[in-house]
Amino acid sequence: MSMGKEHSTTRIDPVKSHKKKDTLFVYMRQHKWLYIMLLPGLLYFIIFHYVPMGGIIIAFKQYSPFTGILKSPWVGLTHFKTFFAGKDFFLVLKNTLGISLLNLIFYFPAPIILALLLNEIRSQKYKRITQTFIYIPHFVSWVIVASLTYQLFNSSDGIVNMIIKSISGNTIDFLAKPKYFKGLIVGQSIWKETGYGTIIFLAALSGVDIQLYDAARVDGAGRWKLMWHITLPAIRGTIIMMLILRTGTLLNTGYEQIFLMQNDLNRSAAEVFDTYIYKKGIINAQYSFSTAAGLFKSIVGMIMVLGSNWLAKRFGESGIY
Repeated sequence: MSMGKEHSTTRIDPVKSHKKKDTLFVYMRQHKWLYIMLLPGLLYFIIFHYVPMGGIIIAFKQYSPFTGILKSPWVGLTHFKTFFAGKDFFLVLKNTLGISLLNLIFYFPAPIILALLLNEIRSQKYKRITQTFIYIPHFVSWVIVASLTYQLFNSSDGIVNMIIKSISGNTIDFLAKPKYFKGLIVGQSIWKETGYGTIIFLAALSGVDIQLYDAARVDGAGRWKLMWHITLPAIRGTIIMMLILRTGTLLNTGYEQIFLMQNDLNRSAAEVFDTYIYKKGIINAQYSFSTAAGLFKSIVGMIMVLGSNWLAKRFGESGIY
């Protein structure tokens, strides 16, 4: 008796497939205005975010505006080698990581703490008034923030230095000495963005079941135990998701804020990737070199996001995908 192997093939039912297509088409027709409203945003991302990504190719060419992208000679990884071997690479890397890590340590927890404090306010009217005031700094331009900083910390007539002089008889040049630069930048970020950063955490807190608090109070739990055992675990997923996204910006300190606070005296602490790329690409017209530097920064950011997301999943968290 001969034994034969039976091979089973999965057949796609054309009727079911056709029904799914019809259902999708009907759904899109029923909600066509929603899709039409989505179209401008979709076009914006395609035109201004995805189409320009084709210009990345100039990082591997000796690009000149006079010859164009296609006719510019191919140089491979030459610009990357020049960037990594340059005297400014480690300075820029050190300054960027220094500011980003300080922001991660001091700025990142600030919105979480403030959201927890706001969540404890029982009067809704007072809570809304408080939220309005703490959101306002987010809408203040970095130009104004930098001007306020100069007014406060100016060595000659700044309010802070006037107080210091009245106590010690001396002044401190906060704006010129490199050792104070990172502290000023982190302080600006905390003042400007902490209030607005609470929005996503307050949204997460609004989803916490009130019955959990009531049950814990019956068991004699105080505010601290409620916060530690109910509130924080409830928003842990949101905190981890924001932390993962934050790690992807370790090499992205922002351009405008840093540029406005830079000067010749504090450059050793103030030159970061964003300002370095701007100076090389726009001021010195080294388009291919600056694109290579920007591409390196983007690749590192992507690796950091993927790595931190993988690490979060290894520890049993949901991650971002």
